[in-house]
Amino acid sequence: MKPTFSHQSRQLRLVAVGAVGLLAGLSVQAAETPKSGLATSVEQAWRLNPQAAGLDAREAEARAAKDVAAGLTPKPGSVSIGSMNDRLNRNQGKQEYEVELAVPLWLPGQKAAREGEAASRIDEAVARRTAVRLEVGGELREAWWALAAARSAKVLAARRLETARALETDVVRRYKVGELSRIDANLAQTETHVANAELIETEATLLQAEQAVQTLTGFPAPKDLDEESPTTTRLVGEAGDSVESHPLLAATAAAARSARARVQVADESRRAAPELALRVVRERGDFAESYSNSVGIKLKIPFSSGSQVRWETSAAQAEANQADANLLRTQTRVWLDVERAQRNLQAAQRQLAMAQERRQLSAENLRLAEKAFSLGESDLATLLRIRAAAFDADAFFDRQRVARAAAISRLNQALGVLP
Repeated sequence: MKPTFSHQSRQLRLVAVGAVGLLAGLSVQAAETPKSGLATSVEQAWRLNPQAAGLDAREAEARAAKDVAAGLTPKPGSVSIGSMNDRLNRNQGKQEYEVELAVPLWLPGQKAAREGEAASRIDEAVARRTAVRLEVGGELREAWWALAAARSAKVLAARRLETARALETDVVRRYKVGELSRIDANLAQTETHVANAELIETEATLLQAEQAVQTLTGFPAPKDLDEESPTTTRLVGEAGDSVESHPLLAATAAAARSARARVQVADESRRAAPELALRVVRERGDFAESYSNSVGIKLKIPFSSGSQVRWETSAAQAEANQADANLLRTQTRVWLDVERAQRNLQAAQRQLAMAQERRQLSAENLRLAEKAFSLGESDLATLLRIRAAAFDADAFFDRQRVARAAAISRLNQALGVLP
């Protein structure tokens, strides 16, 4: 019996539902799998960094201070309620009720100073977030290339062990047939033990490097460690101009402006805020009198204390002077860091070129030594010495390759460029 049309439709719907479920599962799996790459790892490290939540709270605090500065009064108003009668004395019906509404007033220039301080604190919080993000990126960059060096060392150590085992097998075979001596067999076995010990050491170093990256990002280290490209960004202002394109310089400059804004607030707040109060009194003299109402206005002007003003102003000025000095020192440090990073990159590039040439020469010597040993024209000690030199050349080349990539990252870090 042929399947009916409704039966076929039901099967098609089941297949469609299964396909949708499979695609949904694949999409969820893809969403749960972290992307590789240094930039993605920096994002992961930033979300996991404990300073991120604190910086959000600092910015919220600064914005709240801006809302307060934009208010009609420096502080909330207050209401006081009072009552007075003669019940404990003559009890002739004397009764008085008083309600007072008091609001503080801005001093001349204080409101503008408060608004300026709040705006500078917001700018400081935003700049500080970028600077901390750069610090997180620098920490991850160092861990990133330490992991790359550890992986390269492990690969080289595994290759050395594999070559040593192959050599040991060949030497032992030739020793058994009488072509080589017992000393040669012992040397081959010793080389295998040395290579095995080196591999164990590199595995421990690699585990530590992988855990360092995972501690920062919260995810296992990616398999592919991509390299950065040298940035074309350059710091300007070599004539002494203020450079604020760098996140660290921008954060330090914002902190200095915020400190100077607090000095301005201290200068405009030389006394406590005056108060303007509206008083409403309802009273009567005795039981026979009716209640009468009266309304009054009261202005409270606090006196200024010279010592109090000097204390607050001096404290704010000291903080501003310290912030300005810190800005100058940070500018000098950034310039020196950039210069050192550029020189280190140039040196790494030259060493990489020399390491490449050394590697080629060592590889050629190793091929000749292996051929000579197989023909019986050279002894095992010479082959082991040349092989060790070849492995040293390979290790030096790998280290210089990683060192060049790390030097590029350090230059980008010094220039304030995130991955």
